[in-house]
Amino acid sequence: MGGVFGRHDSIKRSSHGLKLESRMVESMRQRAAHGTSVKSFNTIIMKFPKIDEGLRNCKAIFEQFDEDSNGEIDKEELKHCFQKLEISFAEEEISDLFEACDINEDMGMKFNEFIVFLCLVYLLNEPAASEAKTKMGLGNLESTFETLVDAFVFLDKNKDGYVSKDEMIQAINESIPGERSSGRIAMKRFEEMDWDKNGMVTFKEFLFAFTRWVGIGENEDEDE
Repeated sequence: MGGVFGRHDSIKRSSHGLKLESRMVESMRQRAAHGTSVKSFNTIIMKFPKIDEGLRNCKAIFEQFDEDSNGEIDKEELKHCFQKLEISFAEEEISDLFEACDINEDMGMKFNEFIVFLCLVYLLNEPAASEAKTKMGLGNLESTFETLVDAFVFLDKNKDGYVSKDEMIQAINESIPGERSSGRIAMKRFEEMDWDKNGMVTFKEFLFAFTRWVGIGENEDEDE
């Protein structure tokens, strides 16, 4: 599938889903107000194996949505699966979710992008999202998704729904105080998260980085 877009398409796609982004930021602010059980970046790292196992359990749901078994989910497959499960998302909401998670802009969600999609559906606190959570069986993944939310909240020191470079450095310094290389480690991790290079990391960008950290990449199906 093609990934080449003209300037007009890029502008259209960058503005599309802005409302969804702001809802995600607001959800993270609300979560941050309740605090987090994560005490250091090392705590997050120690949870990698359990999170990895939980995320890989999403494969069955992915295969259910990937009707032509080509290793990615297009917008029509997403809409069709929602209809089949009788989940009442409006077409605009489905488009917003799809385009928010198709980070490579190739009009198809790969497995790592689908994991981000599931996390966003889980986090959205509205009737259609609650309905989707139940019918898609996301309740079983609740502890995994909550751990990811907790990890982001730990990094978001000022509770504004974003993670900045300074916040990442602070989080790493808290984990390995006095370590000279801590600043370099923090910058490397931050660059891995800051997909659009705007100096601020959203929960969506954090999730994409996290799938890579635990070893779930774009070519997951090809590697198996």
